[in-house]
Amino acid sequence: MEVVNEVLPSRKETFEFLMQEGPEGPIYMVNLLKFKASAEYEDGRQTDLSGREAYNIYAKAVSKIILNYGGKVLFAADVTGLSLGQVEDLWDEVAIAQYPNRRAMVEMSSSAEWREAAVHRTAGLVGQLNIETTGLGLI
Repeated sequence: MEVVNEVLPSRKETFEFLMQEGPEGPIYMVNLLKFKASAEYEDGRQTDLSGREAYNIYAKAVSKIILNYGGKVLFAADVTGLSLGQVEDLWDEVAIAQYPNRRAMVEMSSSAEWREAAVHRTAGLVGQLNIETTGLGLI
């Protein structure tokens, strides 16, 4: 199994998937995050921030923005180890966000306020996996 972390979708199939209606009811996006050692802003600004610190600026903003789209951040925690399976390079953090549906997630991540915050996301991330899930969100 090949795993490729991305900062933004790069495949046509991903865009097509996101434009489909999606499952009925809420979705839960599982985010597996890998941070840069040092933040690197695309506009070339100088910073002493780590990748995690830059991403946390984004995360703080998104935790408010997501509310405008009927969503919420449910969980965020550091990855401390791998107890089953094998992966070449472990992610740094796991976050789970709930949205009323896929459309709400796409609308949020297309908004001007999200794009403004996302400069910190791009500066801080090596890449990530986003996994869409459905269900009650509870065991």
